[in-house]
Amino acid sequence: MAVSATNTSNEVVASKLLPGSHLLENFQTLVDSQPLGSALYHSSVNAIATTVLALILCSIAGYAFEIYHSRAKDAVMAILLLAIMIPFAATMIPLFRLFAQLGMVNSTFAVIVPLIATPFLILLFRQASRSFPHEIIEAARLDGLGEVSIFARIYLPTMKPTLAAAGVITFLFSWNNFLWPKVILVDNAYQTLPMLLSNMRAGYVTDYGSLMLAVFIVSVPTMVVFLALQRHFAEGVTGAIK
Repeated sequence: MAVSATNTSNEVVASKLLPGSHLLENFQTLVDSQPLGSALYHSSVNAIATTVLALILCSIAGYAFEIYHSRAKDAVMAILLLAIMIPFAATMIPLFRLFAQLGMVNSTFAVIVPLIATPFLILLFRQASRSFPHEIIEAARLDGLGEVSIFARIYLPTMKPTLAAAGVITFLFSWNNFLWPKVILVDNAYQTLPMLLSNMRAGYVTDYGSLMLAVFIVSVPTMVVFLALQRHFAEGVTGAIK
């Protein structure tokens, strides 16, 4: 991919394996023919907002499911387990109709809302919370700490590996998400990077040099995030499945 980004379209088709000297030319072609800056901005906003909101909401939900006791808790958890088995494609049409009626088509809000409270992340935090000692919570309550302070100052610091794992999963999924943004973002002015890659293949003639460069640009943030958090990611996943 990186090598192909430095070659011309004909050289890419010919499967040239050596780096070329057309990187700047491919970049100029990409910038001139596609709204790269706009797509990068919208993808970044969607991915960062989705990740932050998902970590906040799902960590609170996972904490509540494990720490607080209620008769309805098991029933809600069973519903969450059933929700995991429903493919997202089956909910897209109802979601689109809902956001269309609310006038939120072509909005960042409509892109991120379906992804910020996924059953999988709630279950991930709930499983990780099972190893959290309840005695610490009781001691903190006796010392006068409120529930918000207990959650923010005691619970969250112990969940750093799980937060890292959930953050990586959410960021990668949101950054690479294509189907739902393609449905809800009707105007190309709001397109994300995966949509831009699809549009580059939509014409009669494809410049594969520029396309490979675009693919490389799209891949860099995901590689950086995963490499930076891979140790915490592994700890978070293994801790949640114990």
